[in-house]
Parts: sequence; C-alpha cells; structure tokens
Amino acid sequence: MRANPVVRAARGGLSGRRVQTTVIGLVVLICTAASTLALGLLVDSNAPFDHAFAAHHGSEVTATAKASPAQLAATARLPGVTAAAGPFPQTTVTATMLVPPPPGQSGPSLPMQQQMTVAGRASPGGPVDDLTLNSGHWATGPGQVVLLSDGLGAGVAIGTQMTVTGVPGSPHLTVVGTATSITHTAQAWVAPAEIAVLRAPGTPDLAQMLYRFASAGTTAQVNADSAALRAALPHGSLIGTQSWLTVKAQATGSIAPWVPFIVAFGLIGLVMSVLIVANVVSGAVVAGTRRIGVLKSIGFSPGQVVASYVIQMAVPAFLGCVAGVVAGNLLAVPLLSQTAQVYGVGTLAVPVWVDVAVPLAMLGLAGVVALLLALRAGRMSAVQAIATGRAPRPAHGYAAHRLLGRARLLPRPVTIGLAGPFARPSRTMVTLAAIVFGAIAVTFGVGLGASLDRVYNDLNLTSEQVQVNFPGGPASGSVVKGPGPGPAVPSPAAQQRAVEAALHAQPGTLHYAAEADDDINVTGVADRLSLVGFGGDASWTGYAMITGHWYSGAGEADVNTAFLSQTGTKVGDTYTLTSGARHLTVRIVGEVFDPRGGHPGIIAGTSTLAVLDPGLAPSQYDVALKPGINAQAYAKTVGAALGRNYQVSTNGGNSIQFFAIIGMVATLTLLLIAVAGLGVLNTVVLQTRERVHDLGVFKAIGMTPRQTIAMVVCSVAGIGLAAGLIAIPAGIVLHHYVLPVMGHAAQTDVPASVLGVYQPWELVLLALSGLVIAVAGALGPAAWAARTRTAFALRAE
Repeated sequence: MRANPVVRAARGGLSGRRVQTTVIGLVVLICTAASTLALGLLVDSNAPFDHAFAAHHGSEVTATAKASPAQLAATARLPGVTAAAGPFPQTTVTATMLVPPPPGQSGPSLPMQQQMTVAGRASPGGPVDDLTLNSGHWATGPGQVVLLSDGLGAGVAIGTQMTVTGVPGSPHLTVVGTATSITHTAQAWVAPAEIAVLRAPGTPDLAQMLYRFASAGTTAQVNADSAALRAALPHGSLIGTQSWLTVKAQATGSIAPWVPFIVAFGLIGLVMSVLIVANVVSGAVVAGTRRIGVLKSIGFSPGQVVASYVIQMAVPAFLGCVAGVVAGNLLAVPLLSQTAQVYGVGTLAVPVWVDVAVPLAMLGLAGVVALLLALRAGRMSAVQAIATGRAPRPAHGYAAHRLLGRARLLPRPVTIGLAGPFARPSRTMVTLAAIVFGAIAVTFGVGLGASLDRVYNDLNLTSEQVQVNFPGGPASGSVVKGPGPGPAVPSPAAQQRAVEAALHAQPGTLHYAAEADDDINVTGVADRLSLVGFGGDASWTGYAMITGHWYSGAGEADVNTAFLSQTGTKVGDTYTLTSGARHLTVRIVGEVFDPRGGHPGIIAGTSTLAVLDPGLAPSQYDVALKPGINAQAYAKTVGAALGRNYQVSTNGGNSIQFFAIIGMVATLTLLLIAVAGLGVLNTVVLQTRERVHDLGVFKAIGMTPRQTIAMVVCSVAGIGLAAGLIAIPAGIVLHHYVLPVMGHAAQTDVPASVLGVYQPWELVLLALSGLVIAVAGALGPAAWAARTRTAFALRAE
C-alpha cells in the first residue's frame, strides 16, 4: 500500500533537510528537559508536606497561653475556627540522657543534656495535630515520655532513661515511644498529670491550644487569626503563636532555595525554544518555496501543503519531547532524593502529570508555531511560489552592502558578511533574540555560580581556618567520670586552659575565640532557638552582615533573618527572651546571613547568653591563622599537643551538595548555550543555502576558502556582538532578582556581598559571550561553504 501523499511529502522534507530536523529535535529536547526539571522540583518541594499536613490535620496556629482551661476552651468557638484541640498543659524542661555513638562509630554512650517543650496529652489522636505513633506506645502513666521522632527521638532507643534537672526530686522519665507531629507542636509528650511534676518552681502555668481556621493560607490570614485569639483572651495571657507556614517553610527549605534559579533557566529555555522553532519553521517554508509551488502544481491542496510542513516539524519535536522528559527526570534525581530524606517518604519522583503536561505543552507550542507559519505557504499560488524561489526580496540589504562597501579598512568578504543579515531582517531579529537569551543565561549562570561560592564560604566561615573541639562530657562539675572504664573527662575550665596554652605555643596563630553552642526553647519562638556565644572579640570569624553591625558589648546581639521573621522584630529593637523562669533582654544590633534551614539563631557574648542558658559553656575554639600557614599542618601539630581526646580539624562544609548545585548551574547554562548555538547554526545554514549561487560567483572571481569562512562567520558576528552587549544588563537584573527570591525561600535576606559579584573585567568577557555563541554556531556551515566546489555552487538553485 502506498503512503499518503502528504506523508510522503513530509518524509521527503525530513530526509532532505536533516540539519533543520536535528536542530528542532535538539532544541525541543533541551527545553523540555529544563521545563520538566523546573516544574517537577517546584511541585515536589511542597507536595509531601501538603499531603502529610492534610492527612494528619496539622495545626495551622499553635497558641501558648497562661489562661485558664475554660478561657482557652472558649476560643474553639470563635468565628473562623473550624477545628481545635486542647488545652494541653505545657512546660519546658532540661533533661539528661545517655546517647550511643553515631552509626558506624564505636565507643561508650555519652551523656547529653537537652532542653525541650513537653505537652500533656492523654492520646495521640485528635481533631488537630493527629500524631503518628512510630514506635512503642503512648505515655499513659507517671514517668513515661514519648519523643518527637524527627527531633530528639531520632536514634533514641525505647527504654532510654532521662533525668529532668532543675526540678525538685530530679524526676526520671522512661522513653516509651516516638511519634511524628507534622507541625512540631512539642518535642515530647507525657500524660497530662505529669506536667505538674515536671514544672519547675516559678515557671508560669502554661497550656497550648491547637487550631485550624477557615482561612489560614497566607501569612496575613494567619496573623489575623492570631490577633483574633489574642483579643479573645485576657490581656497579656497569650504568650506566643506558631504558624504552620513557618514550619512548612522550614520543612521545604532543603530544596526550595534551588527552585527559583531552575525556573529561571526553564523560562529562558522556553522562550528560546519558541524563537528558534519559529525561525526553523519559517526558514523551512522560505527555503522550500519552490518546492511548495511544485507540490501545488501536481495537485496538492493548501491544506495538504500545510499538513506536510506541520508533520515535518511535529516528528522531530515529538522525539525531542520524549527524550527531554527522560533527561529532565534524570536531572531531578539528586535534588528529589534530598527532599525524600527530609520527609522520610522513601523516594520522590517527578509527578506523572508533569511528565505528561510538559511534553504536551512543548509539542503543542511547536505545532502552533509550525501551523501559523505553514498557513502562509498554503495560501501561495503555484506560479507565485515557483517564481519567487528562495531568494530574499531584491530591495532588502542593498543599502547595507553599499554603505559597508565604503569601509576601505575592512576586507570585502568581511563587509559582505556584515551586510548579509539585512537581507532577512525578521530572521535576523529572531536570531538576535535567541543569542541574547543565550548570553543572558551565561551572564546569569556566571553570577549565580560566584554568588553560591560566596554563600558556601560564608557557611564555612573561611576566616576560621581551624577548629578545636573539646572532649565529650557535661558542661559542669570539676571532674566527671565517663561511663565505663577510662580516664576522667577534664572540666570545661581545664579544657579551655589546655587549648589556649596549645594555641599560644603555635607561632602561626593569628586569632582565636572560644565558642559555645546550644539549642533552647524560648516562649514565642516557633522553633528551637540556636545560641552561639563567643568569649572575647569574634568579629573576625567571618559572618556576613546583611544590615547593622557586629555586637560590641553586653546586652547586644546579632540575629538571623529567621529570628526577625518569627519574633516580628527588626534591627535596632530590644527583645526579651523567656526560657522557663529565665529572662534576657537584648538589643538587636545586626542581622547576619545564615541560610541554613531557616532556624532562628542569636549570636552574642557567652556572658550575655548565659543569663538565658546557665549551662552554656565553650565547646570549641575557632582559630584564624597567619598568612601562609598551612591549615592541615597546623591542625596536626595542635592535635598532637592536646592529645587524642581533642578533635582538631580544618573548616569544611557540605561540599557534596554545593558542588552538585554548581554542576547543575553549569549544566543548564551549557544546555542553553547549545540551544542558542543551534539557532545560529540553523540561521547560517539557511543563509548559505539561499545564497549558494552567489557563493559560486564569489568563488569564481577568486574568493579563497579562508575568505569564505570569514564572510559566513561575519554574517552573524555583528549580531552576536550586539546580543552580548544587550544581555549584560539583562543578565545582571535577572541575577539580582533571582538571588533574593532564593534567599527568601531559605528564609534569609541576602547581603550585598552576595549580589555584588560581577567584576569589570568579567563584564568585558561576558559581553563577548554572544559573539562566541554566534561564531561557534557559524563555523560548521562556514566550513561547508569553504569546501563547496565552484561548479556545484553555480549549478545549485
């Protein structure tokens, strides 16, 4: 059976124009891959939390108050409240337990002191915050506790004993289970009657209420709901509220910061795909004008002509879509695996609907572009098409040739090439736009890589080249005997004296500062507050400042963006921190850059923070070295002087994720450069084939192969140079827009040092990126033109 004439005509066009077919397929492949990656990550960065939140009836607002049970219960009937649970008695305790060494390491269990919020609940279920019991059983009697499985309970065995300090009688608790709370309403749960035993003298009688509202999807709505609760309770009784949006932002923080730049690359690729596919299709129609006339003369209807050209575009576009979906899924694997670990959901993959929707959208886009341009061919008469042929309109480009011909300093092949784009102004503009977007991708990618490198250095605090960590052990007592046989662990004071003596003895020591770290629960702050206390001047330690300045005296502190967001404060404010019966008022003098998950943090002198956390004591020394000192050799020498109980290390962060992200930025940038290069390749192929007869004439009158290459390359060199100049400001604007969006996704503002990464000499090189893309795309067709024999070119039509 003979194939349909339309199919045969389309098949002939595909086989006769392999370059155009390949360009369409590759362009659609790359753009489909980038779009699949961007949309898949965008969906999966939110979907696991949203599903878990709905399934477990998560608490949209968790309120902590010192009102009576009746007053709190009455708030469940407020307008807008759709569900409520509580009141549950609540208190903050400090407990000590023995924890085993990390997996893969040997050694005895070491004591660990931990502060945690404990709520009294009779059962894990309820209309709000329906807890999932992961192991053991619920706490139903005295001395029993259930721990948050993805918090303190991670790795703690059932039956572990805990001793609550600071409470009369130092009550003991036995871990009987672990549970999951989607909104982290507490770190541990006990029977309601047990709260009275665990509450320290002088501690306020607090309780928590959990709410779901009719409208709580935005920060403004949650704030309005909290204001309604505050108005319904006695003045000053509402201590603090926790928004589910804060918890969601923290839970999705592992992947959310990377989504904006992937979306930016995806949109650039999408626009380039539209431009280049349109250019390819229009070029195919123009180049095949004579063939269209032949088809019509042998009986093809306008609809059949249109259908044949749409099929020519649809076949490579379909193949590119299929391959692009596969590539996009493979690129998404490393980032989605991180999200899967955060939620403990096994594995995550790009949703099926994304794998279907993206290729359908790309295929539809290519089809619409092809259809619109092919309709022009279908409306042409056979005589008009055969008479027109492939040549551009006679009036186009002559003025440019005459003007450039007067430039005596430029060789004639160069001026001919520079004037060539004016013959097809519409094609030239499309090619210019494609190169512009490619150069924007280069400018944006280079700036993004430099910014991420600075973020990586800030996270590692590279000025602290060496860290000395103390041996494990409690932070109090003169000498503490470790569990099991072995030497006694020195007191913190003895440890500090030993470390300082070792550092003083090293001539390579420039600065050092004692650092104390702890996490505590603070009333009114949704998450545990990270404390970082320094002894002495630590302004050199490398924290990048967003606003304000480094603290300089007692009562002053620097905080991160998450702290400001959760407390509603700003730099210059004073804020009172309350932890149990202890209070500390600090003046916030600076905002530090800290994009590590959006957990609230405060940095101040150890003596200042010890008012809030008496157990805060130095656990490590941060050391800066003099110029030229080898950090590895220095650490080895100090470690030998202190002995095996001290851990001395050079600074280094999680380089695996950093280099994975940098690799993805480089990959996406190169892909878009390739797309732009393919667009140039297609344009030059069309121009060369249209003017192949002219090429034969040039060769006949003595044009050498080198001159031919120069002529063809110069036909797009001017376009590339102009595109590079246009792309520089556009790429910088895109960089300055996307970086803050990435920072906000990580719940931090961005310091000026992270944005100001472009150096003048870099801008000069980046301005040439468009020229490089244009020349690289033109070299292949230029080489073909140089090898073409004169007789063959003169006979060609």
